[in-house]
Amino acid sequence: MNSAELLLWARGPGLQIALWIFLFGMLIRLLEIFLLGRKKNLAERRANGTAAGFRTMISRSLPPGGNIIHRPRFTFIAGYAFHVGLFVVIFLLAPHIQVIESLTGLSWPALPTPVVDLFVVISLVAMLALLWHRLISRVLKFLTTSGDYLAWALTFIPLLTGYMAYHHLWFSYTGLLAIHILSVELLLVLFPFTKLTHTFTIFIARWYNGMMAGEKGVQS
Repeated sequence: MNSAELLLWARGPGLQIALWIFLFGMLIRLLEIFLLGRKKNLAERRANGTAAGFRTMISRSLPPGGNIIHRPRFTFIAGYAFHVGLFVVIFLLAPHIQVIESLTGLSWPALPTPVVDLFVVISLVAMLALLWHRLISRVLKFLTTSGDYLAWALTFIPLLTGYMAYHHLWFSYTGLLAIHILSVELLLVLFPFTKLTHTFTIFIARWYNGMMAGEKGVQS
């Protein structure tokens, strides 16, 4: 199979297989969470828990206010830079929007490609910096598992191969594009079975914690 044939397979059957595994896997993971249930809250309800949950979900997603001198500023800044850059790359690059439109029928304006390319570089640099910080920190290195490194690699490789394909670096464009698409499909296949599921569960957890605190009259 040459690079052109590999690209055709990646764009066709490979993408369909990866999407179905991703959707089925995430459905199972979310069902596991919701079917766990929770104990009945016997405390007196003092506020609207639903509204409090949404407030917490939003507030925990924004940069913290107040004095952040004693906060880990490096991980805070690098983490936000990586996540914002990744969001821009996934949802505001024209070819990605075209793929989403072909799958869902939804479309929106794209940013200029050079602007998105800058965000790719920002995300790559931030990810490398966060990895290096984790490797040299005794505490973080001790707490890091193989699953953390796997999640990092699954995210980093699509960004790197996409950047290489756009700039035609070292290898043929067709081959690089095929590798880029395959790396995204590998990400989709393993997504439900790795720590990457926090992309969805983090918002569920924040809403739940805020809701429980709100019903007790406590600010989360």
